[in-house]
Amino acid sequence: MITLDGESLGIKDVIKVARYGEIVEIDENALKKVKKSRKTIEEMLQKEKPIYGVNTGFGELAKVKIEKNEIKKLQYNLIRSHACGVGKALPEEIVRAMMLLRLNSLLKGYSGVRGEIAEKLCEALNKKFYPFVPSQGSVGASGDLVPLAHIALALIGEGEAFYQGKKLSSIDVLKKIGIEPLELEAKEGIALINGTQYMAAVATLSFHDSLNLLKNAMVAGAMSLQALKGTNKAFYEGVGRARPYEGQIKVAEILRKLTEGSKIIEKYGNERVQDAYTLRCMPQVFGAIFESLKFIEKILSIEINSATDNPLIFDNDVISCGNFHGEPVAIALDLLNIILTKMASFSERRIARLIDEKLSMLPPFLSYKPGINSGAMILQYVAASLTSENKSLAYPASVDSIPTSANQEDYQSMGSVGARKVLQILKNSEKVIAIEFITASQAIEFIKEEPSMAISKAYEIIRRNVERIEEDRPMHREIEKIANLIHNGGIIKEVEKIVSMGI
Repeated sequence: MITLDGESLGIKDVIKVARYGEIVEIDENALKKVKKSRKTIEEMLQKEKPIYGVNTGFGELAKVKIEKNEIKKLQYNLIRSHACGVGKALPEEIVRAMMLLRLNSLLKGYSGVRGEIAEKLCEALNKKFYPFVPSQGSVGASGDLVPLAHIALALIGEGEAFYQGKKLSSIDVLKKIGIEPLELEAKEGIALINGTQYMAAVATLSFHDSLNLLKNAMVAGAMSLQALKGTNKAFYEGVGRARPYEGQIKVAEILRKLTEGSKIIEKYGNERVQDAYTLRCMPQVFGAIFESLKFIEKILSIEINSATDNPLIFDNDVISCGNFHGEPVAIALDLLNIILTKMASFSERRIARLIDEKLSMLPPFLSYKPGINSGAMILQYVAASLTSENKSLAYPASVDSIPTSANQEDYQSMGSVGARKVLQILKNSEKVIAIEFITASQAIEFIKEEPSMAISKAYEIIRRNVERIEEDRPMHREIEKIANLIHNGGIIKEVEKIVSMGI
């Protein structure tokens, strides 16, 4: 069970709840802060002080005063009007992460909602309530209004939700799982939908998967190095002291461990003065990617424990501010897209070397009977296609902005666009690394000497799932199988029993 207090939620906690259904509970002190901020809202309403989104309209309509008897209706209308997203439904793990992060944000005690709102979100998470949320429609400032509105719409019993794989009216699903529809009071509609939780949810899940992919990419790279009869001398620790980037030093250490004891390197590693960049420069390239991931981790660790509502409640004051703006997460997502694209591009170049007889000194396309068989030729085509697609998707979303709400909201983060792109880039990159594993394993078949222990273990896992290519056969299912193994940590868990990567 994970206790939520608005302050200490970790990235691994998000994965446990969103992906694996871990139960959550609310910290009592956090609930007291929620109730305290609610008291401030109620006192100010009694004094009829203007509060944005509580007794005024929204966006450019903030100048419109809302009569006391329509304040509650305003919150319902806000959710109804904003629930106009389009596109495919978001996967359950993303929606669960959104609900978790919104709940944790409310528990900071700056949003002015009743304790019942937090408790209802907690109950919905624990009972596996899965609202239908379209993937498109957010501009990433004034928060992820549209996708969050679909969650709120489902919670009040007016939207749609999934139950046992079928999309039903949310009121029916709420009844089936024993949850009463949420009833809203002043401020609570805007508090539910004004935040960065869509982009933050996608970024958090994708960060976790990207770090896992980096580990796999290093193992695949170490396998390719040995399949190409390269040397590990470039990973000498003194090189890192000469250029002391933390990431470069750490990756070189990992690569030394991954290649330690290789009979292939022992026999062939001294034949060349130096290897090609995609082998020799792995510490520099993977190291830069690792440091970029550390930066993204820092951003997300703050974001998932932040109040991103507007207005915010401070003691006896209500402040209209810009914490809903998704710029920090939008930039982090753009960086994540870039480094995933680089990871796949780096891998594709090693795949190309492996199948080129002039570069690998191995049979053409790693085929046992070149000519009658094409061997691994078309595997590189697929890797090239996926890599090219990534490059077209990696253009930063956050450099664009289109004003909304009659120019009141005149600068958007577009972080949600970056979030949508990272899901595809990540899938593509996992498949490229899968192809490198398959290709490097095929190359090792032509070398008599044994690779290092860590790479022998990785090779063994690949061979349990993909037989060596002796005669041409369709490979699409095997690529998907290895990509799934990568995604689920199946390769890394076994390799780390031999070599601890420590990242």
